[in-house]
Amino acid sequence: MVLINGNYLKLKAGYLFPEIARRVKAFSDANPEAPIIRLGIGDVTEPLPQACRDAMKTAVDEMGSREGFHGYGPEQGYLWLREAIASHDFQARGCQISAEEIFVSDGSKCDSANILDILGEGNRIAVTDPVYPVYVDSNVMAGRTGDADGAGQYGGLTYLPINAENGFTAQLPSEPVDLIYLCFPNNPTGAVASREQLKGWVDYALAHDALILFDAAYEAFIQDPSLPHSIYEIEGARGCAIEFRSFSKNAGFTGTRCALTVVPRGLMGKDANGEAVELWGLWNRRQCTKFNGVSYIVQRGAEAVYCTEGQAQVKALVAFYMENAAIIRSELSAAGLQVFGGEQAPYVWVKTPAGLDSWGFFDQLLQRAHVVGTPGSGFGAAGEGYFRLSAFNSRANVIEAMGRIQAAIAG
Repeated sequence: MVLINGNYLKLKAGYLFPEIARRVKAFSDANPEAPIIRLGIGDVTEPLPQACRDAMKTAVDEMGSREGFHGYGPEQGYLWLREAIASHDFQARGCQISAEEIFVSDGSKCDSANILDILGEGNRIAVTDPVYPVYVDSNVMAGRTGDADGAGQYGGLTYLPINAENGFTAQLPSEPVDLIYLCFPNNPTGAVASREQLKGWVDYALAHDALILFDAAYEAFIQDPSLPHSIYEIEGARGCAIEFRSFSKNAGFTGTRCALTVVPRGLMGKDANGEAVELWGLWNRRQCTKFNGVSYIVQRGAEAVYCTEGQAQVKALVAFYMENAAIIRSELSAAGLQVFGGEQAPYVWVKTPAGLDSWGFFDQLLQRAHVVGTPGSGFGAAGEGYFRLSAFNSRANVIEAMGRIQAAIAG
C-alpha cells in the first residue's frame, strides 16, 4: 500500500475556512430559509474593472486567429506585464526592482506556500500570532514543524503575539531565527507597519542572515501616504526579503487568478556546505519545472490595471470596500464592541463580547443574525477572543449585516 505524507496528519482538525463552510452548511441545511450574509472569507464581490474585461475580451479574440493565438507563455510571465508591474508598483515608489525579478503566478497564497520548495528544512521559522493560516499549515505539510500543542501551536515555530496590548505590533524575536513571515496590511488584524517598524525588521534580518517573506497582498488598501507599500521601500530589503503581491483584492481577480512574487537578484541563501547560493535562480528553476504560467488572457487583463482607465477603476473598487470597512467599524463601535483595523485594510478585527470565545461568537452571529465571520482563534492561539469581519461585500449586505449584529448583541 502506498505511503502517505504523515505531516498532513499533524494538521489541526481542518483548514479554517473549510471548517467555517462546514458549520455554515449544517446551519443552512437545518434552516434553508435563513438569509445568510457572508463576511468571513475575504472574497471580493464587485465586478472586474471594465478596462480589465475589455482587455480580456480582446485577448480572447486574438486567441481565435492563427496570427494572434498564444500557447505556452513564459513561466515567469510575459515581459510586458512584468515591466508594467515593475514600473508602476515598485519603481514609481523608489524601489529598485526590475522586470526580471518579478514572477507572475496564479496566486500569492500558492507562492507563499511554494516558496518552501527552495528553502532548507533546518530553518528556524517565526510567524506572528494570529497569522494567515497558510504560512503555518504549509510548513506543517512540508515537515518543517513538530506536533501541535493544546493551544494549537506547533513545535519548531517561534510565535510572535500581536494584540491590543502591544498595538498589534510584533516584537523582534528574542532568539535568532532564519525565516520570518510578515503580512502588512495584516491579515487578519488589519494592522499596518510604519517605515520605522519595517526598518527594524530589515535590520534584524540583515544582522542575522535571515529571510523575510513579506506578504503585501493588501497594500492597495493603505490610505495613509506616509506608510510603505513595499518592503523594498526600506533600505537594505533587497538583501533579505521576498515579496508577494496579488491582483485578487485590488482588481477583483479572485476568480481569474493573477499574482506575483518578487525575488531580487543577489538575494542569497546557503547550501549544506555553507556556500552562498542565489535564490533567484532556484525560484526560476522551480517555476520552470512546476508551473506553466498564467494564461495569456488573464495577463492581458492584469496589464490593463495599469492603464489610465484601469487605475481609476481599481481606485474606485478599493474606495468602495474601504467605505464598507468604515461602516463596519462605526456600527460595531456604536454597538459597544471594541474594534481594530478597517482603516488601512479591508478587515475589521473585533474583540468578542464578554463571556464568548471566538467560535462561540461565530455561532451566535450565525444563529441569531445569520451573518458569517471568521473566528480569531482560527488564526492562532493569540487570536482567541477576537473575530474578523471582511469588507468584501455589497453595500446593502454590509448595512443589513450590521443591523442584524446590533440586534443580536442587544438581544
